[in-house]
Amino acid sequence: MQLGLSLGYWGAQPPKDLVSGVQEAERLGYEAVWTAECWGSDAFSPLVFLAAHTDRIRLGTGIVQMAARTPTATAMHAVTLDHLSNGRLILGLGVSGPQVVEGWYGQPSNRPLARTREYVEILRRAFRRDDHLSFDGEFHQLPYTGEGSTGLGKPLKVMTHPLRADIPIFIGAEGPRNVTQTSQIADGWLPLYYSPYRQEVYADQLVDRSAHFEIALNLSVTVTEDDSPDSISTALAPVKAMLGFYIGGMGAKGQNYHTKLMARMGFEAEAHQIQDLFLEGRREEAVAAVPDRFADEISLVGTPDRIRDRLHAFEESPVTMLNVAPRSGDHLRQVAELILT
Repeated sequence: MQLGLSLGYWGAQPPKDLVSGVQEAERLGYEAVWTAECWGSDAFSPLVFLAAHTDRIRLGTGIVQMAARTPTATAMHAVTLDHLSNGRLILGLGVSGPQVVEGWYGQPSNRPLARTREYVEILRRAFRRDDHLSFDGEFHQLPYTGEGSTGLGKPLKVMTHPLRADIPIFIGAEGPRNVTQTSQIADGWLPLYYSPYRQEVYADQLVDRSAHFEIALNLSVTVTEDDSPDSISTALAPVKAMLGFYIGGMGAKGQNYHTKLMARMGFEAEAHQIQDLFLEGRREEAVAAVPDRFADEISLVGTPDRIRDRLHAFEESPVTMLNVAPRSGDHLRQVAELILT
């Protein structure tokens, strides 16, 4: 099982120990470091900075918002960063919900699967650099010849030769059709949460994945002094807070991928209760309504012995990398000792 470091996106200010923390993770054997973006810091810039201060650790965007850039703009970012890092980029892509796509990026949010398919195909062609890039899709046309066109556009080829024509593309996906497509067109999958105790939820969608297909999963690791129900419940509080926010508030009623996923995982009544409470403004009650059992399945909490025991379930699943967000240097080292030894 590989171990990744999840940095997410910045809050009001950049983190102060960005470089030293990632350097320590690299020394400890972490395989990758992941950044994210939503409507604040972007995913690429921190990785460019980290590329200059690290040697081995892979640099993953988890995820780049497709609505934020044209596919060719993303291709330029990827080619540049892959060169600067000597071939360490993992290009993680994804679509957000309508609230972000339309509210922040000002782009349409309909038909996300078809948009993703076109986006990835254009990236692949740009990276291969076989010919001047032409594409006549439903959402992307190169050259553009639609309304407002001057008619002067011509097919171009990325000027900088990619260091790798096969830069790995991972996709953040949740819905069954989206995960199925991801297993067919991408090199890896970035699930928001995954229970190794309910592998049947995604088993059919992963049938077409290649032998080298990677699954990098974000999860919380919290060490407790004992395995009492109170200790476990306390350790699960941050996980429940995250779930309450995503399941309750990241999307509109009927248009929340996270709510639908929890329902497919066997917690349908609880998922709708969480969403109803959250949308009514009763956020603390929404978080409290997240079942401890569900939060426990998608986390690693407890004493070191309990964590190692429950780690076996992840090792026996299709997951290839666990991405964690340690809260301190000691926690960073503790997680490495638990998972890598």
